This record gives sequence, C-alpha cells and structure tokens, in this order.
Amino acid sequence: MDGEFHGAIPPVEVLADGGQAVPLVLASPHSGKDYTAEFLASSRLDPLTLRRSEDSYVDEIFGAAPERGAPLLRACFPRAFVDANREPFELDPAMFEDLLPNFVNSHSPRVRVGLGTIARVVASGEEIYARKLRFSEAAQRIERLYRPYHRTLKQLLAATQEKFGFVLLLDCHSMPSASGDKGGRERADFVLGDCHGTACHPVVTETVQQALAHRGYSVALNAPYAGGFTTAHYGKPAAGSHCLQIEINRSLYMDERSFERKPLLVRLIEDMGEVVAALSTVEPGLLKPA
Repeated sequence: MDGEFHGAIPPVEVLADGGQAVPLVLASPHSGKDYTAEFLASSRLDPLTLRRSEDSYVDEIFGAAPERGAPLLRACFPRAFVDANREPFELDPAMFEDLLPNFVNSHSPRVRVGLGTIARVVASGEEIYARKLRFSEAAQRIERLYRPYHRTLKQLLAATQEKFGFVLLLDCHSMPSASGDKGGRERADFVLGDCHGTACHPVVTETVQQALAHRGYSVALNAPYAGGFTTAHYGKPAAGSHCLQIEINRSLYMDERSFERKPLLVRLIEDMGEVVAALSTVEPGLLKPA
C-alpha cells in the first residue's frame, strides 16, 4: 500500500562517534534518498525529477560533526515523500479525494505553494502524483516517518540540555543557486536563518557567519530563508534551546541538473567541521536558560 515505508533503511539514523562531547546537535531532514518502489509507482515523475526536492549530500557535508562530538540526525526518507521540516499536518485539500480533518493546517504559505508535509510538487514545480491520495495515506506516512524523526530529535535535544545545561541545534539544508523569481538572481554561498533573531542567541549566528566568512564564503542572513518549522519550534533561547538554520548553495558542491558531486564538496566537509568546532567554543553562560 502506498504510504508504507518498506525500504531496508530505517526511517532515521543518528550518527555519533562515542559519547557526546559538545552541546551541539545537527539535523538533516531533507537529505534522505530511500525512494521506495511504492512511492515511485504512485508518482508521475521520474526518479531524477523527484530528487529536485532533495538536499542532496547535506548529511555528507556535515559528516565531520560526529567526529567532533556532535551527533547528526538524518532522515532516510525523501522530502518529496514526507517533509519533516513542517508541522505534522500541513496538507493541501486539493491533493486528497476525501475530506481532511479539522485539525489539518490547509492554509499555511507552504501549503499554498504545494510544499506541505506531504508535498504536491517537487521543488522545481512539477506535480508529483498521478492520482489523488486518501488522508489515511498521509496519516500513515506521518506516523511511520515524521513522528520518529521528531521523537528522535527531541530525545537528542533533551539529553544534550540535561548534560550541558543548554542545547544548540544546527538545522542543515541546501538551496538552489538561483532564485525562482524573474531574473533568477544568484544567491549567496550560505544563508543563515534564525527567525530574525528569535530562535537563538545572536552570538550563535555571529559565530557561524564569521567562521564562514573567514573561509571565503559569502553569507546572507534571513533572506530568502529565515528558518522553517524546526527553527521556530525548537528555537527557544530563553529556555536554553537555540536553533540556527543553515542553507548551502548547491552550485558550490554539485551539478544541479545531474546531481554529480563537485570537487569542492570535500573542502566543504572540512569547513563545516570547523564551523562545528567554532560553535563548540561559544561561551556557555550566554546560552543557558535566562
């Protein structure tokens, strides 16, 4: 039945080398690539087009974090199947043959552009499904994939805060090199999103910005990405929980049409390891609960 997750890969994976040594957790909700046969059969798109929504290789780029004592959570399921960086039920009624329950958020900006918890389109705009879904299919995906992702993330954050007195979550993403508006303006190498200063202490954003600039990258703040559900939901600085979203320009490390890796990917892995190291030096007194 479409909606079930039959892949041999588990829904999520936590990468960690030994014990946690720093008060930092990394998450990659969109780099999953276990496209099941059931999902492919339900889609009108070919596998390469479905990957347009993927944050390809982001889990690899931040793969040095566990070596530095910071666990990395990655979703194994693809974003086009379930988007873990959304509310549990952001759904487009037009995608479904039956009525949606009242608790569903069908009016969010993300739903309006077809990118809800169950996406209607891939990131490049093509419609995913050849038929309408039933709500039970969406509910099954959310229960089997979305909820384990957030349950695991909450456990990691709680354990980190208990151990260190505070926690810093780096939510890791990638972005197309050009904006989708008229003219297709080129974007910065990195975009940092802290929900306009509400999701983390300013020193967190400043530390990452300076570390990236020191390595020669261009950095933008909160435009065009100020942070998604994860940043807003888990970023509670007054409670000692800080979250920063980081978006990497895909053209730095991959061919955006063929998905082939570029040589710079190796350098990015090293540089992101240094970003993790820089975050590990932030003064704890600034990040503990107010």
